[in-house]
Amino acid sequence: MRKLPSARRAARPYARAVVGAAGAVALCAVLTAPAAAAPRGAQTQSATAAAKPAAQPAAQPAAQPAAQPAVRLPDGLAKTPPMGFNNWNSTHCRAEFDHEMVKGIADIFVERGLKDAGYEYVNLDDCWALPQRDANGKLVPDPVRFPDGIKAVADYVHSKGLKIGIYTSAGTKTCNSAGFPGALGHEESDAMQFAEWGIDYLKYDNCNNQGVDAIQRYTKMRDALKAASETTGRPIVYSICEWGQNKPWEWAADVGHLWRTTGDISDNWSSMLGIMKQNLPLAEYAGPGHWNDPDMLEVGNGGMTDTEYRTHFSMWSIMAAPLLIGSDLRTADEATFEILENRDVIAVDQDPLGKQGAVVTSEGGRWVVAKEMADGSRAVALFNESGAPQRISTTAEAVGLPAAEGYRMRDLWQHADYNTGGEISASVPAHGTVMYRVWPSEDAGSYPPAAEFGTDATPYVEAGGEAGVTTTFRNTGVTPAKNVTVAFDAPAGWQVETDSPTTAKQLKPGGKLTTTWRVTAPAGAGTGRQEFPLSAGYAAPSGQTVSLTSAGAAYVVASPPAGTTYASDWEWLEAGNGWGPVERDTSVGEQPAGDGKPLTLGGQTYAKGLGVHAASDIGFYTGEECETFSARVGVDDETGTNGSVSFEVWADGAKVADSGVLTGDKAAQPLSADIGGAQTVRLVVTDGGDGVDHDHGDWADAQFTC
Repeated sequence: MRKLPSARRAARPYARAVVGAAGAVALCAVLTAPAAAAPRGAQTQSATAAAKPAAQPAAQPAAQPAAQPAVRLPDGLAKTPPMGFNNWNSTHCRAEFDHEMVKGIADIFVERGLKDAGYEYVNLDDCWALPQRDANGKLVPDPVRFPDGIKAVADYVHSKGLKIGIYTSAGTKTCNSAGFPGALGHEESDAMQFAEWGIDYLKYDNCNNQGVDAIQRYTKMRDALKAASETTGRPIVYSICEWGQNKPWEWAADVGHLWRTTGDISDNWSSMLGIMKQNLPLAEYAGPGHWNDPDMLEVGNGGMTDTEYRTHFSMWSIMAAPLLIGSDLRTADEATFEILENRDVIAVDQDPLGKQGAVVTSEGGRWVVAKEMADGSRAVALFNESGAPQRISTTAEAVGLPAAEGYRMRDLWQHADYNTGGEISASVPAHGTVMYRVWPSEDAGSYPPAAEFGTDATPYVEAGGEAGVTTTFRNTGVTPAKNVTVAFDAPAGWQVETDSPTTAKQLKPGGKLTTTWRVTAPAGAGTGRQEFPLSAGYAAPSGQTVSLTSAGAAYVVASPPAGTTYASDWEWLEAGNGWGPVERDTSVGEQPAGDGKPLTLGGQTYAKGLGVHAASDIGFYTGEECETFSARVGVDDETGTNGSVSFEVWADGAKVADSGVLTGDKAAQPLSADIGGAQTVRLVVTDGGDGVDHDHGDWADAQFTC
């Protein structure tokens, strides 16, 4: 769990100062060894510094699940993906993680209706114990954090009709450098102690594992949990957290109830997106009682927009992932609760058929993911990976529905029902997801016709300048849309004009209303993205009225500087990074901005450049005025010989240069691209196909010639 995706772990263990419950300062560090067939010696480095995780599977993994072991956990647990809360993403080891927080979350689950929505587990993560066992080898709860012990907290949680979870590691110590005791060698004792406390859920991490084979370690705890359950009558859901290093989807279905498929998630778009892409190809391995786990939710922690958090929640739900809230609900805003409480989306995650959604298409950042539901319907996510609005479309046939004259289509975020003849489409905002549930329906016409409304592109406009924007309203239903109106609302200081029609008396199925708008930016507008709310209204034949909203946007830009200039001196349109922010003229450090080191490739230090961590994507406006881009690229020296990345240059959506996979033991490579005539250029760093550990890439001496 603590296997953070920072490449800096190759230079030193990841460390962070935290204030413990008693006020002492401790260092949270990852100090682990790799899972291997035989011990690898002293545990003095990160697991991933010693060995990279196994490559993530392709879309159709070839390996077959292992044969069933003779001993199984109690049947009947985790028939649907577990739902609940885990404190780690919001508190780490800080002092606010204590019994009052745990009780407060339980209270909120009941008071806000989260319990009724399906959230069940209130889980404790690392740092709940003292660093030493007692004289009898038993675990000792931290008396400052939990003055009445764990059983008292468990009793309180149970009194609310909820369940409680706890954390330890399949090693000699947990992942925190304070040295909290792990369960390796103490499996039977610890499992019995958890059961006697009333624990309902165990998260079992992978740190300080002494090189003992992963299957052996996790199977031993499975057997200990089964024995404890038989003795106490307390069944425990078993969450395997070995970060996907040994492909647990191939062997863990009869060992645990869920297994992590990836490294830790971070509260940013690139991290969430990368983890989603790693988990999506594993759909065939998920089902009732055995789930792929792409890590906890970050919804509400502040590192993403509400649009991105809705995507996060939507995609985790359609992937049948565990939904473990990672934000402190005691301080959460209403937008966070609105996302977490969406019962239409939760119903997709909790569908009893237990199917994980599968990718239908994913071209050009336009993702269609469909999930078969127990009642024969399909949940469909239209996900826009790109930084601009896009029209995404599929059909009922493509997502596996039978032929029908009409279909009922429910928008799971708008909580409204429509009819369609089989087309499933929407104008999806940047980084957004539109989610539908679709059924064949003999009375589809009783619902209003479905419609899509949005812009064709995101324009670039200089301060005081004018750009054209085209919006399209299209009836995708089987009945007419009447009295159609569209509007483009400008923010203060902007001007919007049109000579095109903005109304239509009636649009038959498939009919369109296209409107061209002239948008003028204020003379003093600053550079950056400007959002424009779009709205439309229409009526069904029955007279029922429908209101639609859509996201429009424009970028206020400046002409690129003439001559040859460094990319780190430019303003970018957008920047995404897998760990921490993109850094100018330094390597990527930890989470805070500006904490990197000099860019160093093959022993040479570079004064100028961009420091990133896969997966990374930086966009620049070149305004059709630039000819070439060049850089020296590679994995920064501070990762040692670890890390594997690929550097790509994209011009107006087309790849124009690719370094191929570069590893930490390779020298810096020159990379150049012809970008003549391109309006935008993106600098992309991927993970090389094997996960993001140590994937710390440098665009050294990155230059544009314009």
